Amino acid sequence: MGDDLLIYGSYGYTGALITETADEAGLEPTLAGRRAEPVERQATDRGLDHRVFSLDHPSVVASHIEEFDAVLNCAGPFSATADPLVTASIESGTDYLDITGEIGAFEATAERDRDAEKAGVTLLPGVGFDVVPTDCLAAYLHTQLPDAERLSLAIDGLGTFSPGTLKSVVEGLSHGGAARIDGAIETVPPAWKVRKIDLGGGASTAVTIPWGDVATAYYTTGIPNVETYATVPKYAASVMKKTGVLTPLLGTAPVQRLLNGAVDAAVSGPTADERARSTTRVWGAVENGAGERAAARLQTPDTYEFTARTATEIARRVLDGAVGAGFQTPAAAFGPEFVLDFDGVEREDVPGIEQ
Repeated sequence: MGDDLLIYGSYGYTGALITETADEAGLEPTLAGRRAEPVERQATDRGLDHRVFSLDHPSVVASHIEEFDAVLNCAGPFSATADPLVTASIESGTDYLDITGEIGAFEATAERDRDAEKAGVTLLPGVGFDVVPTDCLAAYLHTQLPDAERLSLAIDGLGTFSPGTLKSVVEGLSHGGAARIDGAIETVPPAWKVRKIDLGGGASTAVTIPWGDVATAYYTTGIPNVETYATVPKYAASVMKKTGVLTPLLGTAPVQRLLNGAVDAAVSGPTADERARSTTRVWGAVENGAGERAAARLQTPDTYEFTARTATEIARRVLDGAVGAGFQTPAAAFGPEFVLDFDGVEREDVPGIEQ
């Protein structure tokens, strides 16, 4: 295994943070994207090499990434970008990483597990905030209650958003909710379940959302029932339930274009000061058939700062040959304690009591 890393989508908000962190860590990544002007400017500013190519033609994609040992995909939505890069990676023998939080992208990549094993290629999606802390928390709780049958995860403090993140949210509006039920991912209504969860600041209203752990936690732990929640203002839960009938409309091309245009016009991503002031809290609980429970909480730095750190460290480990071939989740590859390797992350056990 060599040390050549390609970052695709390097000039997006999150891609730029990862590029800066990876460069400062000495990885000297090659930068890439479909638009020449921003990638050329970024590469020139940092004194790095670059490539310009779209993902429209498989042979072109494979020819560009075959010289690299690993590619880190930062270009969302990953429903459009993951498959062509995964296919090219398997063909060219290049390890594949991304920062997706999209359930469909995780599942599609997991389906390539056998192909990747045969090719000796690592497939490790979700190397950022989606889903490193929640995946590691799920794995930790599984060690506390190995016969758990149900897993619930919740996220609070998502106060900073980049354009790419919001565009993924916009795309997801048309899909409704999702949960894993008896081992299978099922579509559920928006705000399918509402509950009170204490993420460290007192009980808050939380609703089910289609977070990436609906896919990944099953591969990490084998727990067949997974629900993921986000805290919301109390009034928002009823609004989400009432607007669920609009889900098909939100997926139409005109509405998607309108919403994405609004994101482009109004959102630039959090500033460095905003990131420095931002923290995120994560909660998780497991339960077995006898009603026994275990629960724990994590506190992490800002989601984008955390993503830059974890993506860089995981890329370094993959380049060092520390991860096996085939589909991996972060906690399956590095263990439940991996998240604690990063400054600003704290974990505490809490009573596993239903709120």
